[in-house]
Amino acid sequence: MSFLSRTKYLKILEEINSRSTIKRHLQFVLGCFLIAVSYNLFLAPNNIVAGGVGGLAIILNYLTGLENFVVILIADVMLLILSYFLLGKKKTKATILGSILFPLFVSLTSDISRIIDIDTNQLLLISVFGGVVYGFGAGMIYKAGFTTGGTDIINQILSKYLKISMGNSMLYCDGTIVLLTAFVFGPTHFMYSIIVLYVISFISDRVILGVSDSKAFYIVTQEESKIKEYIIKYLNHGVTVFNAKGGYAKENQTVLMCVLPTKDYYRLKEGIHQIDPNSFFVVTDAYEVFGGE
Repeated sequence: MSFLSRTKYLKILEEINSRSTIKRHLQFVLGCFLIAVSYNLFLAPNNIVAGGVGGLAIILNYLTGLENFVVILIADVMLLILSYFLLGKKKTKATILGSILFPLFVSLTSDISRIIDIDTNQLLLISVFGGVVYGFGAGMIYKAGFTTGGTDIINQILSKYLKISMGNSMLYCDGTIVLLTAFVFGPTHFMYSIIVLYVISFISDRVILGVSDSKAFYIVTQEESKIKEYIIKYLNHGVTVFNAKGGYAKENQTVLMCVLPTKDYYRLKEGIHQIDPNSFFVVTDAYEVFGGE
């Protein structure tokens, strides 16, 4: 068996990292641009707040007349300073690019609503499309391993010093900003903001994880041989067998694992019920499947 030299391996790794870095940064820039377009085309002109520093800027713009990008930039700079002292140099460095690029794109696309005329009476349609574009951009940013700074910094600070999860930090911080919508713009805009937040969350998850076209079955059954035969011979899919032990009874048992296209989900589920009505199984989405036949 022959091996490459250490220099060759390092060169290959360096090339891979270089390609990944370029791709990630391009993906990040495009994601920031899409978020800015959604912000200026759908959200800001209709006073729909989706949380974050951008949402706070919409509220302050309505109350004081300050330009959105100015509020975002000032807030981002202040939060970067706060991050440096409370989170450290390393974490602050990772948010600098997003904290500058996002307000820059917001400034560059500030007149897009004058170029593209959208009927502002269709707030539901605006909320959905705004959430889709925003969520797609956010998903690209997160998938590339970046953030746009802003309230992400506050979330990290709250999580670190209050000893709470990032999810709860986001709920407290962004939830407070969205809740202000009800008092400033009224309950109708608050409800539209909730719709936008849901769409953003859903779409960004799809971008990060992909759209699942496969299902993974984990099956515990007393009819192991029959179910294996059904899957292999009649559904034409492979099966992997794991040795396991029950947590309560401490009995040794086997777990069958099978990944198959979503179109075959119903046939396997019903087949398991027919063969062993007392079986236990868990079904999850399989977003990426490699190898096998």
